[in-house]
Amino acid sequence: MPAHAGFDIAKDFHWLAVTDDRGRQLCSRRVDNDPEAIDRAISDLKAVAADHGDVTVGLDVMGGVTALVTAMLLAAGLRMVHVPGLAVNRARRGTRGGENKSDPRDARVIAEQVMLRDDLRAVQVPDETTIELRLLVGHRTVLVKEATARINRLRDLLASIHPGLEKATDPTNKSSLILLAHYVTPSEIRRAGTSRITDYLRKHGVKQPTAEALAQAAVTSAHTQRTTVAGEHRTAELIRELASDLLTGKNRLLALQTEIEELVDVHPDGALIRSLPGMGATLTAAVGDIRRFFSGDALTAASGLAPVLTQSAKIRYSRSATGGDKALKRIFYQSAFCAMPNHPRSRAFYDRKRGEGKRHHQALIALARRRINVLYAILRDRFTRFLPDCGIPPRDCHVRPDLGGRRRVAHVGPHPPRRPRAVVGVLRVVGCAGARERVQRADGPVPEASTAGRIHR
Repeated sequence: MPAHAGFDIAKDFHWLAVTDDRGRQLCSRRVDNDPEAIDRAISDLKAVAADHGDVTVGLDVMGGVTALVTAMLLAAGLRMVHVPGLAVNRARRGTRGGENKSDPRDARVIAEQVMLRDDLRAVQVPDETTIELRLLVGHRTVLVKEATARINRLRDLLASIHPGLEKATDPTNKSSLILLAHYVTPSEIRRAGTSRITDYLRKHGVKQPTAEALAQAAVTSAHTQRTTVAGEHRTAELIRELASDLLTGKNRLLALQTEIEELVDVHPDGALIRSLPGMGATLTAAVGDIRRFFSGDALTAASGLAPVLTQSAKIRYSRSATGGDKALKRIFYQSAFCAMPNHPRSRAFYDRKRGEGKRHHQALIALARRRINVLYAILRDRFTRFLPDCGIPPRDCHVRPDLGGRRRVAHVGPHPPRRPRAVVGVLRVVGCAGARERVQRADGPVPEASTAGRIHR
């Protein structure tokens, strides 16, 4: 009889609850977030396994503060699964007194979810390259957000004392930051003059035409403003500090990007993911092991891009999903947005969806959905060569055999299609033009099949 354990994760200490196969509690205690306490908890779990059989451990949080306990539990050979925090919250609120929240209560709910559900994702030892890539990509995101905040602050300060210079410069460019790191107020710019500012910019690596144009614009704005604003000196010091920090941050981002590219080059999925336009290091870090998704549909659902069915009695409709991994959803949507104007096949698919009456947002989601199928097929089959016209891997095309000698339907996608509904007349496939199958009726042409192989009548 197997046992089930639940860890309610926190920063300073965790809470462990263990139940048997009938939901009776066997253990409930605090586990400090240090190696000795976790090792004692592992000994208790092994003792429970000796009496009741295999123990499956559920965690409600992944990454971050769970790194130590996850590594030690995996090293001990215990099977682990991830129980989403939302599932824990909903399950607890569905019990008697569910509005009362506590660590022991949540840990027991996690253990009960492990006992009741067989669709929880197993936690595996992460690949070192993937972990490093995920850390670097996350750090790059933080640096970019900090740089954006500094740029906005710099613009605000500069507009308060020298509006003309704020219009003449662009803090996102390195040349403007080099200027603002030394020359800010109208008086010091007038004293320096065009030639001295140009020489300063040239010594710091700015090209001659850019240096001359920027120096001339700065001097012109300085001669336009003759009024001194209160607090100008202190504000100028803050602007110089922000400009210097932004220059340092730019150099760090360049070095970080080089490290990320090196990791993507050695990652087993890096070349495959980058073979699709608009996809790169961020997606490589976010997807992880593709084997945790059993199909392209599962990856789509995990990303929150699959429609959600709502049905009650005679009411039945589909709506956009509100759940899913927000990071994956943003990555797939943005990659589709970037690929649409630059990749001919993506543009053709987008235009076709727009021609079908879809709005811009709907057409982009449809494109992202299609690209997920292609990505999953590439990572599953380790195969990058595409059909010349359709952009789908050849081994990803399946043809359903004739049903009773009457019809056959071609399908493009990662899995064979479901049994098609009955159609009137005899159908035969006469070719594959991209993601659309040209279908012809024995007595005349019929509309083309959809991207999923279903026939529109």
